[in-house]
Amino acid sequence: MKTTIRRIRRAAALTAGALLLPAAAVLAGEQFAGAATSASASFAKVSTWDSGYTGKYTVTAGSAALANWKLEFDLPQGSAVGTYWDALLTPGGNHYTFTNREYNGTVAAGASASFGFTVSGTGSPLNCTLNGQPCTGTPPPTTTPPTTAPTTSAPPTTTTPPGPSTGGLSAAPYYMPLDNDPQDIGAAIAASGQKSYILAFVLAPDGGGCTPVWDGNAAQPVASDTVVAGKVAQIRQAGGDVSVSFGGYNGRELGAACGDAASLANAYQQVITKYSLTHIDLDIEGDDLGDVAGETKRFQAVKTLKQRNPDLHVTLTLPTTTVGLSGLGKDEIQRARDIGAQIDLYKIMAFDYGGPGGSMAADVQKVMEQVHGQLRTLRPDLDDAGVYARTGLILMNGHTDQPSELFTADTFRTLLGYVQQHRLGRFSFWSLNRDRECTRPTGWVDGKCSSVSQQPYDFSKIVAQYQS
Repeated sequence: MKTTIRRIRRAAALTAGALLLPAAAVLAGEQFAGAATSASASFAKVSTWDSGYTGKYTVTAGSAALANWKLEFDLPQGSAVGTYWDALLTPGGNHYTFTNREYNGTVAAGASASFGFTVSGTGSPLNCTLNGQPCTGTPPPTTTPPTTAPTTSAPPTTTTPPGPSTGGLSAAPYYMPLDNDPQDIGAAIAASGQKSYILAFVLAPDGGGCTPVWDGNAAQPVASDTVVAGKVAQIRQAGGDVSVSFGGYNGRELGAACGDAASLANAYQQVITKYSLTHIDLDIEGDDLGDVAGETKRFQAVKTLKQRNPDLHVTLTLPTTTVGLSGLGKDEIQRARDIGAQIDLYKIMAFDYGGPGGSMAADVQKVMEQVHGQLRTLRPDLDDAGVYARTGLILMNGHTDQPSELFTADTFRTLLGYVQQHRLGRFSFWSLNRDRECTRPTGWVDGKCSSVSQQPYDFSKIVAQYQS
């Protein structure tokens, strides 16, 4: 694997077919078992923001097992379900019917199954029924939601956007802990004030196999690692935290190496458990971007990981173009939604797309606004501020792979203002290993230095200003 720099391969747009059958087709002819008398369904708001929330229903069987389940509820006028996962949905105006998927329909006596969804609006579910019977716990109101808009005036427009969807890492440069002449992480934190990092990259071994190793090197297996684990401990002792990035431009990503979603989830889980992670990053580039089977496998694995690790924060890193996301990138985001994989943050690599070095800061802002518009379309469940909060900006310090591009410290300062203005979910750059002046001839770009005149950690100090 080439570990000096990250590059983006241009690819033609790919049209992806739908990955889920329509709910009505799946449900046709299916008979639902009657609920046991003590079966129940409880509702909770998992997270909220000014214009919506994430909801979760937990279906619990009573003294008798459930062979299938069907949960129905109404939402008040002005509220609507957006994305959903771990269930199939049949909407009908303000009435929503959720039924189990193939993997969570059988609920043993006393056991539970759950599904989630986002709601645009603040109205809570009404008239909940489980397999035709009232949901127990809190009895549902017997009212029927209004069929016409209320006569009261509309609420005022929200002026305060929600906080960024950082999961605790609002500022986090990339750092290769084993390659590209890594700095002592304790010294880097002390000198820059930057505390949290994205560790890159965990891959499958270059020789093959579904085993997580660092940088594709079979001699650096995650299972027996002590070096990276020691650096993770240093970062946390300093008050920071880490995410581990799977993929990158080079090497074989685990999603391409593992045979199915279950084995892939187990490989990812090995890394999560090893480093006690609450953050992971999927960096899908090159030939992996647009691989429908591979992307499907990854997002199915993400769903499993979210079930195993309820606090896991998952980010998706995407290349950009001069006009925002490519068709392949948009397809990937939609694919995650179709499968029901919850992506907490979309991180945009706003470099290596051929931007003009003389006006790099302005051009990056233009590209990011194009991405913002695309994400508004792809995520209609989110309002304007909500999309910004779930968008991350990744830069590359100094020279990039594109001779037309140049990011100086002043470029970073200007873009810090953009990040602060829109309260983006994360501010990042590639990479800490490059945050130092070159001491030898390197050519245009190098993985171990920035190729521009600077003091050590000049770029990290700027990004650190966005730490929570």
